[in-house]
Amino acid sequence: MANRDLHLTRNIGIMAHIDAGKTTTSERILFYTGKTHKIGEVHDGAATMDWMVQEQERGITITSAATTCNWNWSGKTYKINLIDTPGHVDFTAEVERSLRVLDGAIATYSAADGVQPQSETVWRQADKYNVPRIGYVNKMDRSGADFFETVQQMRDILGANPVVIQIPIGAEETFKGVVDLIKMKAILWHDETMGAEYEEEDIPADLVDEAEEWRDKLLEAAAEYDDDVMEKYMEDPSTITEAEILAAIRKGCIAMECCPMLLGSSYKNKGVQPLLDYTCAFLPSPEDTPAIIGTNPDTNEEESRKPLESEPTSALAFKIATDPFMGRLVYFRVYSGKVVAGSYVFNPRSGKKERISRLFQMNSHQEIPMESIDAGDIGAGVGFKDIRTGDTLCSEDHPIVLESMTFPDPVISIAVEPKSQADVAKLDNGLAKLAEEDPTFTVHTDEQSGQTIISGMGELHLDIIIDRLKREFKVEANEGKPQVNYKEAISKTVENWREVYKKQSGGRGKFGDIIVTVGPKDEDFQGDDLQFVNEVSGGHIPKEFIPAVQKGFKDSMKNGILAGFPVMGMKVVLTDGSFHPVDSDQLSFELAAHAAFKNVCAKAGPMLMEPIMKVEVVTPEENMGDVIGDLNKRRGMVQGMEEARSGARIVKAMVPLSEMFGYVTALRTITSGRATSSMEYDHHAPLSATLQEQVLADLKR
Repeated sequence: MANRDLHLTRNIGIMAHIDAGKTTTSERILFYTGKTHKIGEVHDGAATMDWMVQEQERGITITSAATTCNWNWSGKTYKINLIDTPGHVDFTAEVERSLRVLDGAIATYSAADGVQPQSETVWRQADKYNVPRIGYVNKMDRSGADFFETVQQMRDILGANPVVIQIPIGAEETFKGVVDLIKMKAILWHDETMGAEYEEEDIPADLVDEAEEWRDKLLEAAAEYDDDVMEKYMEDPSTITEAEILAAIRKGCIAMECCPMLLGSSYKNKGVQPLLDYTCAFLPSPEDTPAIIGTNPDTNEEESRKPLESEPTSALAFKIATDPFMGRLVYFRVYSGKVVAGSYVFNPRSGKKERISRLFQMNSHQEIPMESIDAGDIGAGVGFKDIRTGDTLCSEDHPIVLESMTFPDPVISIAVEPKSQADVAKLDNGLAKLAEEDPTFTVHTDEQSGQTIISGMGELHLDIIIDRLKREFKVEANEGKPQVNYKEAISKTVENWREVYKKQSGGRGKFGDIIVTVGPKDEDFQGDDLQFVNEVSGGHIPKEFIPAVQKGFKDSMKNGILAGFPVMGMKVVLTDGSFHPVDSDQLSFELAAHAAFKNVCAKAGPMLMEPIMKVEVVTPEENMGDVIGDLNKRRGMVQGMEEARSGARIVKAMVPLSEMFGYVTALRTITSGRATSSMEYDHHAPLSATLQEQVLADLKR
């Protein structure tokens, strides 16, 4: 792809709450852009983008699928790299890594449900990575569909600035099409042609006034982003041309100051073509995004790379998938230069060169071989020996490390073991490959019991992992009861604790002497779990030994003294100490810090911290009392109640994760299957003394 075409490339994703119709919309996009000749349906288990067996069975998206298609708009052919992301909170990492490499996104909502909890999460993630979005209100044919209410909720709940580009013609079962406020035309679809054909007609008489009113709001919004439009808007709004409105709204959208709003019913094949048109019109190309900033690993200076082929190569690996035929398939976004098949790229994390044997453009999980993937484009490669999600690939002469992605810690664990001895190696191999693919899934061996423990973001997440072990790696595994990932903390400050480590053996001995004050970290400290302050003066401890003290504490915090859980939020002030000119070395001071950690924590009021989940339950009003009663029984703190769209109630609560196992089943029972819930990790909080005793006793069994 020559660089002159880069302004015709769109790297976009579809993001939304579970069940808002992301995958159905992706399927329609593939159909209308000519990628597929038959529309795959999620509920039939035949969607192209949901290609995993588990996705087809459950009707949900688990991994983000990438595909490339072309769309003709206003006389030019646009290349669209599309990523369909999951909506379920357990797969939040998939959304996070996709947004990191996208230039724009389509925020999709269900017209009947409006802005839902996960819509908020993905909106915040898109803010974090500065991804401009357009809004698409789907499911306009559903009962209770209300486009304008959803637009209002975006203002109230997300703090967004939605700009209405289309208004609906009819709603629920009478939904026929849309009024385009830029062209001031009605667009109506033919049901019998699967929505492939549509007509532009005059606006129905009963909608003219409403269309005029929203058109004026649109022009007012456009005027804010363009001075020429502002002048015309003041003098004579009728002189503003279509091209001027498009250019002004595009400016506002790319600057993330507004979110153009479209609508449709993807399942009924209405609204998808204009959505593609406006994706090309409003969302940024790689050229519109600022140059990517990274760090030179040799000098630690910031450097930038523009999306040009002439710049040194830089790319970010955002996803690793295991393909049964090709092995490890790495998806990456090229930010500058180009990656050529058969060439070498440098990985600053491992410090090694990697040969990329073959390159592909992706169409879901079918591969189209490519000679090169150029600046601004997304592709996949095979041949990597040592690579992880978030690694930078660059040229050896101009190394750069691009900002990687941050992922939340897993909150739930279970023990797994193979059903037969013959499967041990297969289980280890399968778990290692799955952990490589998914940064929120971790595997470790429990030192005391020797069991293999897997950890993830929720029960569904671990369910899918066990299912994939069975199908992809042919391993039958027994699983234990789910366990909560507790953490430890200290509640008191111990001042001026002296720890002397000395060991005399034949020849050189070991000597390290430190005086530390240890307590909980400051509330305003923004950093990792250890706040380390060095107050040693006068050379009582040589400078080169100070980092060893910090390392000793940092390493010790991985295993707390109560039950070996990681310790969070600790402040260590190194106030004084002494050294021996012959026997002292870095290891002596590191070991002194290890010993100090154990002794001080025992005196500093150690406590267990449990993960607290933010839970939202949408329930019919008549079941609300039962739902709240049940949450209270689970040690939940109800934070508030709101009225949902359809007359249902939304109950928001903070509940300890240990009380939420099997909650989905219990909720179905209480409400006869009419309520839905979603939960995500919020924070860790201290356990009460009696519960702590109980948990520690259970763990020792």
